[in-house]
Amino acid sequence: MDMNQYLSMFIDESNDHLQALNENMMSLEASPEDLSIVQVIFRSAHTLKGMAATMGFEDLASLTHQMENVLDLVRNEKLAMQDFIFDTLFKSLDALESMVQDITGGGDGKADVGAIVASLQAIVRGENPSAQGSAPAANAAAAAPSEGRALLDEFQLSVLKQSVQEGHQVLFIEVTLRSDCQLRAVRAYMVFELLERYGEVVKSFPSVQDIEQEKFEFSFSLYYITQKTAEEIQSMILGVSEVDTVTSVALDQESLEQVGQPAVAAAAEAPAPSAQAAHPEAPKAASAQTSAVPKEEAKKAPAKTGGTPSRTIRVDIDRLDVLMNLLSELLIDRVRLEQLASDTQSTELTETVEHLSRVSGDLQNIVMKLRMVPVDTVFNRFPRMVRDLAKSLDKKVDLVITGAETELDRTVVDEIGDPLVHLLRNALDHGVEPIADRIASGKSETGTIHLRAFHSGNHVFIEIQDDGAGISRERVLKSALKKGVVTADQAASMSDSEVHQLLFAAGFSTAEVISDISGRGVGLDVVKAKITSLGGNVTIYSTQGKGTNFSVQLPLTLSIIAAMLVRIGTEKYAIPLSSIVETGIIKRAQIRNVHGSKMVEFRGSHIPLLSLGTIFAVPDYDESTEDETEIVVIRKGDKLAALTVSDFIGQNEIVIKNLGKYLPEVQGISGGTILGDGQVALIVDPNAFIK
Repeated sequence: MDMNQYLSMFIDESNDHLQALNENMMSLEASPEDLSIVQVIFRSAHTLKGMAATMGFEDLASLTHQMENVLDLVRNEKLAMQDFIFDTLFKSLDALESMVQDITGGGDGKADVGAIVASLQAIVRGENPSAQGSAPAANAAAAAPSEGRALLDEFQLSVLKQSVQEGHQVLFIEVTLRSDCQLRAVRAYMVFELLERYGEVVKSFPSVQDIEQEKFEFSFSLYYITQKTAEEIQSMILGVSEVDTVTSVALDQESLEQVGQPAVAAAAEAPAPSAQAAHPEAPKAASAQTSAVPKEEAKKAPAKTGGTPSRTIRVDIDRLDVLMNLLSELLIDRVRLEQLASDTQSTELTETVEHLSRVSGDLQNIVMKLRMVPVDTVFNRFPRMVRDLAKSLDKKVDLVITGAETELDRTVVDEIGDPLVHLLRNALDHGVEPIADRIASGKSETGTIHLRAFHSGNHVFIEIQDDGAGISRERVLKSALKKGVVTADQAASMSDSEVHQLLFAAGFSTAEVISDISGRGVGLDVVKAKITSLGGNVTIYSTQGKGTNFSVQLPLTLSIIAAMLVRIGTEKYAIPLSSIVETGIIKRAQIRNVHGSKMVEFRGSHIPLLSLGTIFAVPDYDESTEDETEIVVIRKGDKLAALTVSDFIGQNEIVIKNLGKYLPEVQGISGGTILGDGQVALIVDPNAFIK
């Protein structure tokens, strides 16, 4: 059977299961006694193992199988969850994610996960892998797979034990051939022939007969007696052509005792308290550095992942883009028909066009909703990131997520992930203080970061708020003066909000020590640039000693927007309504010249006045003859400007069209749209004028 046709489905479903595993592991860390969450995790891992085995990704399937062994003991109450078990399972999830990413990139999904497998098997035996790191016997036993252990009978086991007593080396060897190997049986024979020169093969898995008949995938394992060291044997086998990897581990008497009994039986004999004894300082409730899921949400988590049948289908985003383009053409024709019906004064045509308008309006809403996805597709990956980062920084942090069901256009969601990662890392590193500093300032030792999303008009706001030390005006200005971002005179007259905006300057950082988390001055300027390119903006609110709030404002969609159509000379332009504060008419006498720039009074302050006709060199445009002129006041953040236009046409919903690769990037123009009469109107980018 050709499995390639199912590959994309496998990748999508694997990513879904890995995301569910991460989320439920975080929930379990918050409530380690809740066995219902363990059942959900076990089912996800079991499904993932089955899918991987079916597709032929053996490494992925075998690692998931080892995770299952641990989870099986936990759900049967033979093992209590501990910090080191959580850490090992999270490392396993990271390895699984990297394998799936490798498969997505066209690889074979193979990875060296021997250390993780050894840790998982040590946990099954009731040991603490971190405490046993220096014991070669434990590592040796862990390296032998459970399948291999069960294959040794009493006679073979006694032969191996006697060999150890007589001073021989007893090795467990695992050989993996390259995935493009054509003659697997021949290569396996060459390995066996090489080994028999320097010792004796006691048992192989699969059996020698199966290997000769090529009844194995690309790997086999064996128990071997020799006088040579594990390293020497390993290097010799690697010399055989088309051998990919070799694992060779020396076994001693203690390891062989454990090899002789099934893994689960060994774990059942080792009661849960032994795990506690191996890690006495770990509290029973598995006190983690980060509780990323609120307790009330943690209780709901298993129900959310329950067995309700899915009523969704996967649709390629490119197909939705095609659907959006076809809809935009339909909207253009609809406006054209409305104009024709108005001109012809035909009652039947008018009624038909009105019905068409209602249907196409409903269709537009449905298509827009098809493109909308909840921001939890981005938010879901943050609890795990915050947990790991808090541990590396030796801080205690609660991440509280609200509004994850808020919906955004798919294109915006795809782009917003990286900026939010930067802002969260910034809140963890710079915002939340170390535990000692928090206690000294009278705060609880656990910091809180709120990640919230909510709708407001035609925008979605995403806020990242911490209860840390806040932004120090003095530190920011000191760093800005040192880097030459501002002068001393400018610094003295700057407001707090202007000082906060300095954090977005390129190369700016207040960190005194460069680490792998921050300090290189790369981050917030990238965040600002990315959010601005999405048509949004970011604002900082901070109170020293209380905390900081980064508020990101984003448009609901990047495809269809509400805009004000204006006429300049003989040309038509569209200005997004989201950037317009108000429209008005001013007399020429109200225009002031300040240092060579035109200014106009607006609500008690003076703002710049820009002539769009002059900037775009519009033909047949002459505003000098008019006593009055129409203006559009636009906003970007807290900055305002006024644009002069010839006339207002009205408000309309327009479909944004790319200008294409043949036209150079025009300053002040973000795209174009086709109007009902077939004319093209350019869409003004207000951010460019205020910048």
